[in-house]
Amino acid sequence: MPWTVETLDKRVDKELQKLPRDVFARFLRISELLADHGPDNVSMPHVKSLNNGLWEMRMSGKDGIARAIYVKATGQRLVVVHAFQKKTQKTPQKVLETARKRASEVV
Repeated sequence: MPWTVETLDKRVDKELQKLPRDVFARFLRISELLADHGPDNVSMPHVKSLNNGLWEMRMSGKDGIARAIYVKATGQRLVVVHAFQKKTQKTPQKVLETARKRASEVV
């Protein structure tokens, strides 16, 4: 059974829509890699574990750097719970808190 990549809800859809076009294209490519090969077969530089069940897709383009945080869900699903444009070297604590809170909504 293949993997699927989906968004949690409209909040995440809006966050993804705000990303620059080239960065969003990278999000689509990494999503495709995850769906085709499974999360255990995709690693750096595309994805990285953030611990506690959170993973990040690492996107970059000429218009900036962004991350999409996702979790593994039942039924071979990967659910994107938060997306944001990265402005600092380290992922802000507030972003991680939002991702953890949203991850608890995933069924």
